Order: sequence, then structure tokens, then C-alpha cells
Amino acid sequence: MLLSESPWSWCLFTAVETLTVVLQVLVLPGLPAEEPFLDSSFNVMGSPEGRFHFAIDRGGTFTDVFAQCPGGHVRVLKLLSEDPANYADAPTEGIRRILEQEEGVLLPRGRPLDTSRIASIRMGTTVATNALLERQGERVALLVTRGFRDLLHIGTQARPDLFDLAVPMPEVLYEEVLEVDERVVLYRGEPGAGSPVKGRTGDLLEIQQPVDLEALRGKLEGLLSRGIHSLAVVLMHSYTWAQHEQQVGTLARELGFTHVSLSSEVMPMVRIVPRGHTACADAYLTPTIQRYVQGFRRGFQGQLKNVQVLFMRSDGGLAPMDAFSGSRAVLSGPAGGVVGYSATTYHLEGGQPVIGFDMGGTSTDVSRYAGEFEHVFEASTAGVTLQAPQLDINTVAAGGGSRLFFRSGLFVVGPESAGAHPGPACYRKGGPVTVTDANLVLGRLLPASFPCIFGPGEDQPLSPEASRKALEAVAMEVNSFLTNGPCPASQLSLEEVAMGFVRVANEAMCRPIRALTQARGHDPSAHVLACFGGAGGQHACAIARALGMDTVHIHRHSGLLSALGLALADVVHEAQEPCSLSYTPETFAQLDQRLSRLEEQCVDALQVQGFPRSQISTESFLHLRYQGTDCALMVSAHQHPATACSPRAGDFGAAFVERYMREFGFIIPERPVVVDDVRVRGTGRSGLQLEDTPKIQTGPPHVEKVTQCYFEGGYQETPVYLLGELGYGHQLQGPCLIIDNNSTILVEPGCQAEVTDTGDIRISVGAEGPSMADTRLDPIQLSIFSHRFMSIAEQMGRILQRTAISTNIKERLDFSCALFGPDGGLVSNAPHIPVHLGAMQETVQFQIQHLGADLHPGDVLLSNHPSAGGSHLPDLTVITPVFWPGQTRPVFYVASRGHHADIGGITPGSMPPHSTTLQQEGAVFLSFKLVQGGVFQEEAVTEALRAPGKISGCSGTRNLHDNLSDLRAQVAANQKGIQLVGELIGQYGLDVVQAYMGHIQANAELAVRDMLRAFGTSRQARGLPLEVSAEDHMDDGSPICLRVQINLSQGSAVFDFTGSGSEVFGNLNAPRAITLSALIYCLRCLVGRDIPLNQGCLAPVRVIIPKGSILDPSPEAAVVGGNVLTSQRVVDVILGAFGACSASQGCMNNVTLGNARMGYYETVAGGAGAGPGWHGRSGVHSHMTNTRITDPEILESRYPVILRRFELRPGSGGRGRFRGGDGVVRELVFREEALLSVLTERRAFQPYGLHGGEPGARGLNLLIRKDGRTVNLGGKTSVTVYPGDVFCLHTPGGGGYGDPEDPAPPPGSPPLFPAFPERGSVFEYRRAQEAV
Repeated sequence: MLLSESPWSWCLFTAVETLTVVLQVLVLPGLPAEEPFLDSSFNVMGSPEGRFHFAIDRGGTFTDVFAQCPGGHVRVLKLLSEDPANYADAPTEGIRRILEQEEGVLLPRGRPLDTSRIASIRMGTTVATNALLERQGERVALLVTRGFRDLLHIGTQARPDLFDLAVPMPEVLYEEVLEVDERVVLYRGEPGAGSPVKGRTGDLLEIQQPVDLEALRGKLEGLLSRGIHSLAVVLMHSYTWAQHEQQVGTLARELGFTHVSLSSEVMPMVRIVPRGHTACADAYLTPTIQRYVQGFRRGFQGQLKNVQVLFMRSDGGLAPMDAFSGSRAVLSGPAGGVVGYSATTYHLEGGQPVIGFDMGGTSTDVSRYAGEFEHVFEASTAGVTLQAPQLDINTVAAGGGSRLFFRSGLFVVGPESAGAHPGPACYRKGGPVTVTDANLVLGRLLPASFPCIFGPGEDQPLSPEASRKALEAVAMEVNSFLTNGPCPASQLSLEEVAMGFVRVANEAMCRPIRALTQARGHDPSAHVLACFGGAGGQHACAIARALGMDTVHIHRHSGLLSALGLALADVVHEAQEPCSLSYTPETFAQLDQRLSRLEEQCVDALQVQGFPRSQISTESFLHLRYQGTDCALMVSAHQHPATACSPRAGDFGAAFVERYMREFGFIIPERPVVVDDVRVRGTGRSGLQLEDTPKIQTGPPHVEKVTQCYFEGGYQETPVYLLGELGYGHQLQGPCLIIDNNSTILVEPGCQAEVTDTGDIRISVGAEGPSMADTRLDPIQLSIFSHRFMSIAEQMGRILQRTAISTNIKERLDFSCALFGPDGGLVSNAPHIPVHLGAMQETVQFQIQHLGADLHPGDVLLSNHPSAGGSHLPDLTVITPVFWPGQTRPVFYVASRGHHADIGGITPGSMPPHSTTLQQEGAVFLSFKLVQGGVFQEEAVTEALRAPGKISGCSGTRNLHDNLSDLRAQVAANQKGIQLVGELIGQYGLDVVQAYMGHIQANAELAVRDMLRAFGTSRQARGLPLEVSAEDHMDDGSPICLRVQINLSQGSAVFDFTGSGSEVFGNLNAPRAITLSALIYCLRCLVGRDIPLNQGCLAPVRVIIPKGSILDPSPEAAVVGGNVLTSQRVVDVILGAFGACSASQGCMNNVTLGNARMGYYETVAGGAGAGPGWHGRSGVHSHMTNTRITDPEILESRYPVILRRFELRPGSGGRGRFRGGDGVVRELVFREEALLSVLTERRAFQPYGLHGGEPGARGLNLLIRKDGRTVNLGGKTSVTVYPGDVFCLHTPGGGGYGDPEDPAPPPGSPPLFPAFPERGSVFEYRRAQEAV
């Protein structure tokens, strides 16, 4: 949760003075006024006598103050973060109130506070996060190496949402760009190269062009004259050669720029794109933070000169306020909560691993702690990728304010939120129905426990009536569907509907927890659930039970845990620098020298802050990876002491191998290990600790009242207890409610709560009872099964990624895993790689028909043939039929499809531009038993993979070891799917699971039928026919024709591709499965919201594809180009027929470079098509691909090329009322002789515009020879290139939409109920999976 909120926090933004008093002494009925705030149950030790220590969490809505007072007692306080009518700054006001109350002296507001009694102030703040979310930071200009002005706009070139045709993406943070005339490249000793210089990584570099400071001076002065005073400087290879950035920074400061962020200082790591985003964020946010800090200082005498003031950073460490920067501040608030439970729950539960569960109003934060903080070094917040150490806090869009919907037979929770205003329906401001309303209807929230601060006048109690009324409207939709839908069923009561939404919300929150644990090889059931945040206590028991956890721990100050974490946190100073050494005995001395130097920097910095050496500890890290891979791990050797064969700092090699094996299930002992970065984390121990004094119980627990709460099966009498009146040893049987001053804890039936000797609540969670589900359609169970089926496919993918060895699968994540019903129909497919959608279903169903009864337990099948549902030969599909006791036929199937880097053929990579037969593209498997009777058929599959070598001009697989390893990983992933479905069957029964496989397919069918009816109805209302058509062409003139006939009454359609061109002699033929994948992709885009992607999507559709055409070629036709190019044209034709948007670039721009020493492949972005209401996005991949492009610095360091230009191609998007997106220009200078191959389209036919919009520009492939000769290469060719030659790629633009003479309407206001942006490693994994 990026904004710290309780479940009723949003309503408090405009509170008046009387409310501030309420919050200051927030007292619940029957709770002594002193109890919540004057709690002497523990002391914080180690502070100077007679002085105050403050720990303050300034959240988006509330500010929590945790104060250790002279004498050791503690005071806590909660007040509004924004209340300008009463105070200017909440943390200052909190300190003023506590000083006033403790010392009994009136301290007038507005007068600077005396600091003589204040020893320290620690603060976590969402100031940076809010500025990033709301785009309210400093005006910034970006200074970047010439040729890269649009690099950060293009980014990785992947789009964040596969199915959103508008391609919404966060805008860049900078306002202007200046290109700097300078260039540094890695030294390769070419003739004519100057003398090399040595970078700080140890690499040799060539200064091709020094910085032209004089040319830059006038441009910088122009920026100042336009009011821009903050700069981000991002130059190529500055991670190792920082001198050019330093020269630019010196000039800028001399000219008067108030803030300059040099990427080489902000985060000196290789990869210019994330480093550039980080530098921009730093320049954008740091001035905002500095202004806040200066304003905070002014509230104190002497501007806090003699007070230790520390701010929480994103990595969980404290830093002096002068060193608190924007790029390290975005998780300042949430980090305190992780530190809080790590310092309390983890130790109190005997060192058992802990999952942190922080559920607030708009979102939920999930994290893990098992003795050390889990950091990530690159993550996105509010659409900005930051390359900096951050705690791995995963934010999911499910909170108390998440909205509730019923869509096409599914219960849906979020991601839209009720927001700060109007809030949930119960707030009396006309808000939508939310999770909070559902809990209120179920009796799990008590209105009497909330102050009267709701309604327009903020003077009324929570309104259960408003919640019921809002939920009744949804219940009417549910019951209408149950009565009139495809499977009539009994109607649901209002409480059953509310319970259904709560259960679906719980399952949505379980998915990231499963991913977070199982992704790293951990069992979620072996963890304790540490619950904090205002809304989590209502869901903790259900979450823990669903995950198999037996313990929930809720700290007595759970509503203030972030502030408590600040009090317990350590001061941290980190030093890091890039490296390019191998991890070998020859380099150990150099590594030790570097680590010693960084350790000295950390110790010096902490001693300057007043820490004696005895309180300072350091931990050394090496960022290690196997050579030739991108999967680097930041490894500490603290559990691996030095040996005779390691650096003095520790045995990092052993630590790396151990962690690699744990996370990925294998090691690569024959590969060298490379050091990318060296890092030291210095920690100044604060000496603060908790000294717990047990609260003694005085008789049985006092029942404040008895209420009625709804659970499965109906209402139950539920005692209500006040946490402040409970003592050590009290045990409470569920169901019951425990009311705290900040939250409500629900102890469910079958669970037992006890008060620990520290006053915390520990809940023992009972096992989940037997399922009451049957085979009849229940929309609540349908929604839960939808999550469970998707979770199975996701977890299969995690196992495949962990255990695979190749770069394509392990790092590029080019794979899909799926679950199929007994008829081979797709049930769930995750994540959604467009070109795999639906295609695997054809593969599974082919095997069922082909093998018939020849399927036995212990068999695993392998297939890639286009006529058997394959896409192209490198995509190998492994299928496992699953048998169940008492069943003679498989009861379901699991499958995984992975892109293998090479399976033989006429060219390395098995993607030849000039193949004319299937055999030239590699090894072919029609129906091959990879495992037979439980035995892996290694000899037979090896022979098959080498078979292409028997064909003239072809080779067998060039990487047999990786093929076999990845095939085993696919078998293992399938085995995981079998285990998970087996658990599901064990819980619900085979008949119920199979029934819901059918129900979930029917649900997808219903969504598509609804869309087709809506489309047909819209045309009918405008007097248009129910038949639409479109035609487009491949560059060789082959037509792709489509005629769609809508049946309005049935909500069905016939998609007829008759008239499409004949099979072609080249490789642009697209197997039938590719056309079906493109069709499912388009249907999902047209539906416009999340639906299960399965066989049901095609049920309302009859597809006619003529045999022998380019879309259903003969079995031996070459198909590699059809997979990557023709698929795009099929999408253009379908979307054109529906008038959904103009054509996007319609190409993947495949570029391959290779020689005997190396091979490289990339696809390049272009322009997206405009549509009704949006301009096309420039420089992005579209439709059937979403490949990330190699970072320029990685490209130049690993391959013999220089990237001379990579920027947008202005004017290439078609004109229109809404403009098409621009393509890009990409120029590669070659440094070695190599073979260049291009496989591209849209070089002859332009991407069409719609409704008067103009077409986008064609693409162009140019080769500029070293002697100056320019050659047009055409769309498809292979050519030998030599050092000094330049390949210039101009990618197509997108088509425009609407008449260019019609003015585009002004941008609309943002939606009232925005979706909450997710973040964290689970989100990054899913985003990477969708970008392959």
C-alpha cells in the first residue's frame, strides 16, 4: 500500500478542528481514554535521559507519531496528514502536541519549537510517492547523448497492457530534452582507434567524441530562461566513464541550476534505460523532498541543528535528511511497516518466516521476511522504473475501497477503487459499493466503533443502509443472471452476495502471496501471516486458511506499525560501484581491495553521524551472474566465511551457487561467473530495543457486546472484545470481533485468538472445512475457480522459469503454461503471450484425436508441427495427460510451450528469412512421446533434434544441452500443474472441478456473445448492415480477406477468410493455429475488460479458413514468417473490419546478426494505430508481439556494434483527428564482419487509417556502406556487412483515425475511480512475461 490508510481514512481530508481533537484522543466505546496512547507495556531503551525520541510515519491520509518520552514511557498519536485550517505540517504538529501534553506547557502553533528536549526524529513519508503518482514534481530537462533523445520514451518498447488498444503509458518526467555532443564506446582495438582509457569497471574505453561544452552552454542558458532549474544527465556508458557527466554537471551548476542528478552518481549500474529513468526521478523528486525538509526544519528553533533527523529510505534503512534523495524515497512509508514486523513478529514467532500483509483502503502490500530483508534492484512505481535498492513490497489493487462488479456471470473485485472521495457507499457521499461495504453488510464492521465524521457535513456515522442499498443493486444483477442466464439457479440473498465478494477479494490477495513465496522455492504454508494496516484484520483468518498457514500475528500497535518500525530501524549507508571482473582466484585480490574501499566509505559516513565503530557493522555483496546470462543475483557472503579459495571478504561463489540452486533448481558449473557490481551496506545500530512487560489478565475477558456476523451458513452470535481490556493469557474462541483503536480484527469460526505476553494477538487458524460446492453453476464459486485455475497456470510458469536453463525461457520468459479440460479445450492460459493464445488448444486436441486410446499414465507428449497446432518450430509444446483413479481416459491435460533458441535448420536461431520448406526451419515433432511409462526418452529425442543435419544445407540443433534441459523443465512444470489440480480435486471432487472447467469456458463465451450483440446492436441502430468486411495485403501482394456476419439473436458470428491468398513459396504462411490466436487476441481487445482467456472465447464464432491458403498452408510449407509477420496482418484485418482502431505498424521488424563467434536477434518497435478517442502511441510494440529490446549499453558491451541512433521517426504516424503513433529510427554501426538478416513487412503497403485518417508511413531498411553508398535492402534479405557499415532501420508508423481537419477534442479528465497501480517483483515478473 503506497499510501498508509485505515479502512475509513479517505473521508478525513477535510476534517475540522473538532475532528482533530477526536483523532488526538480517538476513544472507542468502553475504552479508557489513556489506554491507546499512554501504554507502559514496553519501553524503548538506549536513549539519552530526559529527552524525547520521535518516530513518525507521514502517510497519504494519516500521520502516525510514536514517541518515547523521558522516563521511558511511550505515547502514540494519529492525526490528519493534511489539515491546513489547523496546522501547516502534521509531523511538526504531532511533536508539538506530545511536548505540550508531556511538559504541561502551552506551545502555541506557528511558533518554532524548542529542540533542547528532542534527541532524535525519524520519519517515513509518502511525499515522493505522491508527487510521482500525481505528477507534481519539479520541472526537469533531460540531457542525453546525441541520437538518444527519445530513448526513455521508448524504454523497453513493451506495452504494459497487452489488450488495451489505446496503449496507455505514463508520460516521461522530463519537460525538455537536450542532446549532448559526446560519445564513449567500448574499446575493441579497430584500426584508427585512439588510445584507450580505463573505466571504473576495469573495461577499456574509447572516447570517440569529447563533450562539446561550449555548444551546450547556450542551450543550458535557454533552459534557465524558460524556468527549468533541475537537470537529469544521462550519457552512454557513464556507469563506467563518469567524467563526461561530471563535466556537464559542473557547467550546469556554474550556470545556476539548483539541482543536477548525474546518472553515474544516482545509481552507477549498467543499462542506460533504467539508470536514466532513475536519474530523471531523482531530479524530479529530490527538489520536492528538499522543499518539504526545509519547511519541516522551519518549525523548530535552530532548524533542528542539534537534533538527529533521519528519513526512511526504500531499502529499509534510515538516512540523514540531507542525504535523503528522490530516487531512494518512493517506498519510504511502506518500508517502515516491513521493518516493524521484521523486528517484532519474526522474533516473537521464533524465527519462522513471515509474510507481511498490509491491507489498506486502496491496495494491499505483501512482503516477506525470513531473517534478512528481501531487496529488488529494479522495480516500477507509478510507471517509472527505478534502478535502486528497494524492499520487495508487492502492491496489489485490492483494498477496503476496491469496487465490486458483476460482469458476465463473474464476481469481480477491483482494480478500480472508490478513491479518497467519495469513498465507499457507507461514507454517505454517493460512493460506489466496495469491499468495506460488503464487510459492513456482513456485520464485520461496527458503525459504533467509528467516529461520526461521515457525510457531506462530516458529522454522521457510517451508514449500513447506504451499503445495503448499493449492494442490493449489484445483487439484482446477480439474481437476474441466475434466473435468466444459461444455467438457471436459485437466487442469492444480499448476505450471500456480500460474502461472495469478500471470498473473491481474499482469493485475489492470495495469488501474489503464492507467487511471492513459490517463485523462490518457499512453501507459503510454512509462514506466519503478520497482519497490519486498517483493513487487514477483517481478512487475515481467511487469507491464512486459504494458504495453509496456521498462525496469524497481529501486533498490538498494528495500526501504527510503520511508525514503530521507524523507531526500531537502523541507520544505513551504502556504497556501490560497477565492475566487469570474472569471479576467479586471479581477481580475488582486486575484489577485496574494492570491497575494503567501499567498506571504509560506509564506516566513515556513519562515524560522521555519531556512531562509534563498535555500533557499526558492514555487509559486503557481489552482483554475480553466469556468463552469457542476464540473471544476476546480489549475493552476500555473511553465512559463507572466507576459505583459501575465496576472497577474504567471504565465499561469494558458494553463496551464489547455493542461492541459484534454491531459486532455480540447478547450477551451470561449466560456465564462468561474472561480477557486475560490488556493494557494501554499512549499518549503524541504534541500540533501540523493545523491553516487554506482560499485561496480566484479571479474570475472564470482558465481552463488550454481542453482535450478529454472517459466515458461511448464516448469521452467528459474535462476541465483541476491546483489545485494550484484554490481558496476557486471554483466549478467545471464534467467531468474535476484537476492536482496536485503528482496526477491527475478525476471528473466524474454527479459529482461536490468544493475547501474548507482549499484548499482541496470535490467532491459531483452523483447517479449512470440506467444500459445499456441487456441479451446478454458482457465480461465487465460478469467480474463485477462475482465480484458482489462473493461479495453477501461473505457478506452472514459475516452475518452468526456475528450472529452465536457456536465456529465452529463463530470462526473456518466452513461454506459456496452460490447463485444459478432458476434451482438450483451454481452461486457463497464463501469462498471455498473444501468439500462443488458443494455439496450444489446437495442439492438445490434435494429440487426443491422433493418439486415441494410445495414451497411458506416465506418458508425456512433444509436438511443434504447424498442422498439429504449432505456431513455428522453435515453439516446442510439452503435453501431459492426467489420469485419475477410477477413470479410463485422461481427466484433464496440462501443457507448456517454450521458445527454444535453436532446433536446427539452415540458419542459427531456427528463424531463417529465406526458408521455403518446413524442414529448413529445424526439427519437426508431430506426435512424439518425450516420456513413455515414466522414462524420459533422451536418446530418441536427441536423435530427432539432430535429424535436420541429414538434410543438405541444414544443421541439427546447435545447442542440444539447453534443449534437453528446457524440455525437462517443461515436464517439471507440467508435473506441478498436475499436483495443483490434484489438490483442487481433493478439495472439491473430480466432478465439481470438471464442471467448473466447463463453467469458466461458458463464462468466456458469454462475454464474447455480449460483445458481439453490443456491436451488432450499435450497427443496427445506425441503420448499418450486420455484415462487415476488410482486406489488407502482405508486401508480396497476397491478400488477407475477412467477411464477418453477426447473428444478433444468438450473439454469434462467422469469420470467413475466403479470398485470402494462396500458400506462398517463402515463409509467410501462417498455420491455422496462428489465425485462431490472432482472433482470440482481437476478441479479448474488443471485449475491453478482463475475461478468462480460454476455449469459450471461440465458442460463439465459426471460423472459415480455406485449405491451401496462406492462412492454412500444406503440412510442409515454411511458416516462420507467418508466425511473426502474417499474424500481425490478420489482426489488422480483424480490427479493421470492426472499426476498432487504425492499423498499427503491422510488423515485428525482425533483425538477426551473426557470425562464427556470436549471434543476436531483436524485434523493433513502431507506431500504434489511433482510435476513437486516442492518439496512437509512438515507439511501442503492438498486437501479436511485445518483445523487450536489449538495453543499448548491454548491446554494445556484448556484440560488435555501436548503436548510433535510436529515436522516434517524426511524422511517420498517419495524420487524423487522432494521430497515428510514430515509428522509430535505429542505426547500427558494425565493428566486425557478420551476416545481417532482416524479415520485415509494411515496406510496400502502408498501415491503413480509418474514417478519413491517413495511413502511416511505410518502413524502410537501408544499408549505408563504409564508402558512403546507400542501398535499399527491401523487406526480406540476408547480406554480409563489414566494419564501418551502418544498418538504418525506419519502422512503420500507425494509421490516423478521423478526418485530419476535425480538431481533436481536449484530453478528458481522469476517470473518477482510477485503477490502482500495482508494483513489486510479482508484478514485474508478470509484466516481463507479457513482454517477450
